[in-house]
Amino acid sequence: MTPPNLLFLYTDEQAAATLAAYGNNAIAMPNLNRLASQGTVFEQAYVTQPVCTPSRASLLTGLYPHTHGCDRNNLPLNYEIPCLPEMIPPRVYETAHFGKWHLGDEVFPQHGFREWRSIDDFYRAYYRPWRPKEVLCDYHAFLTAHGKRPQNGSFFTRGETARFPESLSKPAFLAQETVRFLRDHRNRPFCLFVNFFEPHMPFFGPRDGQYDPRHIPLPPNFGGGEDIGAPLKVRLLREHYCRHGHSGFPLQTPDDWRAMIARYWGLCSLVDTHVGTILEALEAEGLADRTLVVFTSDHGDMMGSHGLIAKCVLYEEAIRVPLLLRGPGVPVGRRIRGPVSHVDLVPTLLDLLGFDRPAHLQGISQRAALEGGTALMPEGGVVVEWNGPNSGIWADESRSPHLSEWMQAVADRETLQRVMTAPSRTWISADGWRFTWNVAGEHELYDRHTDPGERHNRFGDPACKDRVRAMAEAIRNWQRRTADPLVLPPL
Repeated sequence: MTPPNLLFLYTDEQAAATLAAYGNNAIAMPNLNRLASQGTVFEQAYVTQPVCTPSRASLLTGLYPHTHGCDRNNLPLNYEIPCLPEMIPPRVYETAHFGKWHLGDEVFPQHGFREWRSIDDFYRAYYRPWRPKEVLCDYHAFLTAHGKRPQNGSFFTRGETARFPESLSKPAFLAQETVRFLRDHRNRPFCLFVNFFEPHMPFFGPRDGQYDPRHIPLPPNFGGGEDIGAPLKVRLLREHYCRHGHSGFPLQTPDDWRAMIARYWGLCSLVDTHVGTILEALEAEGLADRTLVVFTSDHGDMMGSHGLIAKCVLYEEAIRVPLLLRGPGVPVGRRIRGPVSHVDLVPTLLDLLGFDRPAHLQGISQRAALEGGTALMPEGGVVVEWNGPNSGIWADESRSPHLSEWMQAVADRETLQRVMTAPSRTWISADGWRFTWNVAGEHELYDRHTDPGERHNRFGDPACKDRVRAMAEAIRNWQRRTADPLVLPPL
């Protein structure tokens, strides 16, 4: 029996709250909104770590960052750790990965993906020593074929390509290549992963004028001024963005934030348009009914919540992402209640495609949840890791005297380094609480029923002592099950 095809679409830095399925009807996302209506929406999907490389490795391997080893950005995924295509019997599928990879050796096919289209030359410094750094990405060839030349150096920068017309954008290139792949392989089963770089920074592109900043609503928890008990790391990040801005935006006034959010929304709509091109081609080639389609993102973006931008924190906006499924074995119009982890995706997809689950996987199949409507959670919740590096500003501190000066006014250098690089384990419970157990003692506890914006850290509340104890025990159980080596301090 021929197995279903798999089309796995994922973006970079797209928060769940960018889609109508998660409550946002203001952004023009007709294609992804339609995809959500045609399949199943996971209401609370969480990444394994809110930064690119660790999260992507989990999406592809079904393992947590502490197990697959890519616990920070720009580490190569070990060749001995299989990705999803390597867990399927050989020659069953035509396999391909198009777009951003960020798991090492960016432009070179690997991990069971035979066909490869790369879009970024930024990561050449991180290639393995034997990889030739002069080999450039496929998107570079596409641009030069259309008469473009790099302004400085040998390759196109991200800022440079973001200023090109939409027809020469990365999403347009990926849609073109994906449509060609679907046409070429319509008579053979395929497993195709397509990763869009957008809406990742730089926060500008060909849709900069699509949304009027004057009409952009700020997040309900914008600014962070009313936060009670926010961790020092969060307060440092907030001060940094207020002082120094981000992506060319000063971020000192609400209007500054609205201007940046408008650009972010434009990038989301840009991706949606080219996702639409791909989904239309799937229909045109007669493949839609026999293709399992997945849409998700590697992490979210704060976009003004708590006065923050980007990721690298454990608030809902950074760790919760869209997760949509459509196709064979997926109910139409269903919403899955309760938290699920990205680490569950590989076992779920293998189950839906009809293949055995390898014993080493750390996630669980959510196929029964698709039938029953409620997420499965081995410990009664899900865990999100933070492993120390990629704090967002600590790397800048040693190079910036003025930054060092104001940071030193907050705390001594040793304390700052400890706080900014401290690992954490976060527990998200089925009943709506989040507890973060932090190596530096920056613990957090939020009741998302009464405090959906996570503005009141209740870790020190005596009334919550039993809840902290129970959630800490859940993390310990998860650590034992997944052989997590992190030593957490006494509470």
